Amino acid sequence: MFSVKALDTRSRELIEKKINLKTKPLGALGELETLAKQLVTIFSQGIEPEQLSAFRPQISKPTLTVFAGDHGIAAKGVSIAPSEVTGQMVANFASGGAAINVFSKQLGWQLEIVDCGILGEPDQALGVISQRLGSVTRSFDECEALTQAQEAQGFEFAKKLVHKQYQQGCNTFAFGEMGIGNTSAASAIFSALSGLSAEYTVGLGTGVSNEVVDKKVELINTALNLHRDKLNDPYAILRCLGGFEICQMVGAMLAVAELQQVIIVDGFIATAAALLAIRIEPNSQSYMAFAHCSSEQAHLQMLNSINAKPLLDLGLRLGEGTGAALSLPLLQSALAFYNDMNSFDDANVTKVV
Repeated sequence: MFSVKALDTRSRELIEKKINLKTKPLGALGELETLAKQLVTIFSQGIEPEQLSAFRPQISKPTLTVFAGDHGIAAKGVSIAPSEVTGQMVANFASGGAAINVFSKQLGWQLEIVDCGILGEPDQALGVISQRLGSVTRSFDECEALTQAQEAQGFEFAKKLVHKQYQQGCNTFAFGEMGIGNTSAASAIFSALSGLSAEYTVGLGTGVSNEVVDKKVELINTALNLHRDKLNDPYAILRCLGGFEICQMVGAMLAVAELQQVIIVDGFIATAAALLAIRIEPNSQSYMAFAHCSSEQAHLQMLNSINAKPLLDLGLRLGEGTGAALSLPLLQSALAFYNDMNSFDDANVTKVV
């Protein structure tokens, strides 16, 4: 369903030269310079190098989408909360009372909530976007969590949603998630992709006991053994171990990359989706900025596995897209200095070598 082009990097040297000629020592803005290079390269796709000097890239209608889905594995006691909490939190998102609502309102994100398949279908009055693939996935230690038809439908739903947001003027897309049990799914996905056993990929999630961690490890290792003959294919890994919301995040990331726009990757679960997207379409990583490193045990390992450097490290482990939301001022600052900071010649300042 997706075909992601490699970034056209013909203007990269010109972008880097413009940054280096700003009134600062070389590299003095650190990772903001790296971020600026990436953002300007993405936003300048289709612009000829000779037109770059007049180009002023801007973030337009940044949109953060929270995908929600319930997991069959949650019924086996892998989380601090019952699956019903997924629907309760979706209602909280829709009514504006969650952390992601606060941060989105403060920072200027347009926020959309998507029901990918939770136990109780939300009241239509809440305004939640319905992209249901079912009410709950199957338990991945017993069989494939999703069917092929559900996976294909999830990709189709996600692609249509991203195209709608793009047509409304969005060029910066962030994705969050909500789903009791989805840290187990993310750990299982990373184990399948990395070859690491669950002992190395399972963490505390939302704050479970050591006994629950042991249960998660046992169930994930059971699932990895059950599906071992299928785990060399990213589509099969997603079907066997994923969730409705993870499926739609993968599809959404691939759709954004196909449009050559910016993807902001949130925390542990979103990074699991990103790893699958990269395995499906390796060029998609060029369009991804990784918002933060969460306190979930294996998240740093995930980031290291693709040489990704997070923008923030605040010890977050909430999900919802909160880390992605908090990264927006950094994106804006990177473009602001690129567009508006004087060069040495502009300011009549002696160049610092």
